[in-house]
Amino acid sequence: MPEQRQAFQRELDAIDAKVIELFALVAADLARAVPALPDGNHDVVKVLAEHGLVIDLLCPEIERRVKTAILLQAPVASDLRFLLCALRILPELERSHHLVVQLASRASRIRSEDLSPRGRELVGRMGNLASDMWRCTADAWYQRDHSAAAVLAERDNEMDELHASLIAELSSGRTALAVTIEMTLMAPLYERLSDHAVNIAGQIIYIAGSGPSVVRS
Repeated sequence: MPEQRQAFQRELDAIDAKVIELFALVAADLARAVPALPDGNHDVVKVLAEHGLVIDLLCPEIERRVKTAILLQAPVASDLRFLLCALRILPELERSHHLVVQLASRASRIRSEDLSPRGRELVGRMGNLASDMWRCTADAWYQRDHSAAAVLAERDNEMDELHASLIAELSSGRTALAVTIEMTLMAPLYERLSDHAVNIAGQIIYIAGSGPSVVRS
């Protein structure tokens, strides 16, 4: 392999390692946040906010490296697909971590006993589902597994159903008005995290050369 190609491959690997680091932060922090919901854990919020600062530094660094690689190397085929996908998923990763921080922050204002048994069950299921989806997405990126997109689409439908059930429970009047308002604002965050996971899976289809990239609105 020519020396120039070796140097370029090392840069591609370095970019990929940074992207994987972002995936690890989002997935791990979501897993941290989920058990804290809805237990009013302020310590988790502080840790997640600190990790958010790390992500805010990592994303521009990765973006600069990707754009430099495209400009200087003029890559084609799989290399170009990888670099374009990295650029496209950076906003998804950054926004997703911001959602995790918002989720934990809102949950810190709610105690478990504030919710009905049914409400606690639905919130727990939504949190666990979101966490599972992000673990699946991180693994799919690492393994370039385009088949994860279909699995995640099914789980996204499940998230929509859970959200509808939670809103119905909150509308039943069994929860205090202040808690109902807070939960009504918090519940869509799970859906948005689910959507970002599905969007990234669409990019993995493209990076694997299995079809066009897909982004949900």
